[in-house]
Amino acid sequence: MKNKIVTISREFGSGGRTVGKLVAQKLGIPCYDQELIEKLAEESGFTHEYVQEHSEYTPHSSWLSNVFSGRTINGVSNQDYLWIIQRKIILDIAAKGPCVIVGRCADYILRDTEDLLTVFIHASMQSRAERIVKVYGETENSPEKRLKDKDKRRTAYYEFYTDMQWGKVQNYHVALDSGVIGIEKCADIIVDLYKQLPQEQQPSADDKPTTSKK
Repeated sequence: MKNKIVTISREFGSGGRTVGKLVAQKLGIPCYDQELIEKLAEESGFTHEYVQEHSEYTPHSSWLSNVFSGRTINGVSNQDYLWIIQRKIILDIAAKGPCVIVGRCADYILRDTEDLLTVFIHASMQSRAERIVKVYGETENSPEKRLKDKDKRRTAYYEFYTDMQWGKVQNYHVALDSGVIGIEKCADIIVDLYKQLPQEQQPSADDKPTTSKK
């Protein structure tokens, strides 16, 4: 049986993490989000806080700035080291069985995987600003400023390691506006799409080759 995988890419504050957890819960399969951070921290030796900040965001919002950022003598930065481990962990997880993986370029890392459903969750700036205030207790005077910074650094990270445009709808199977559709409905749509992914089937009698008698 092939492993059916869902990857959830998301704008900060769009509720993509919650959508991913709901999808996994409805399907009865594992969801890897914080679990990825824990595995990365364990294998890399970095703290949980360091991994959480540097395994999906670049130090700078500029792609070019990150090319020369934090390089060591042998040419491998802490961020590159995390990327190598992260890629290995995600490939190992996907090989074990069906699951939902949130963020961390899983859509790119697993791009050659059969039965992969890639999703991008987004929402308006206003909707996301209201959400981070309500859900995360954001107290800054301008939550929009933090959202823009997060978006820029997440974009720079994604493009740096994948050479693809983050958030471009053509790079995903489906893009959903959680601010309009709602978190629960987004999860339901993804679950329905997941169930429609092809299953590995044995050839039927009609598919078997026929032989003619001379």
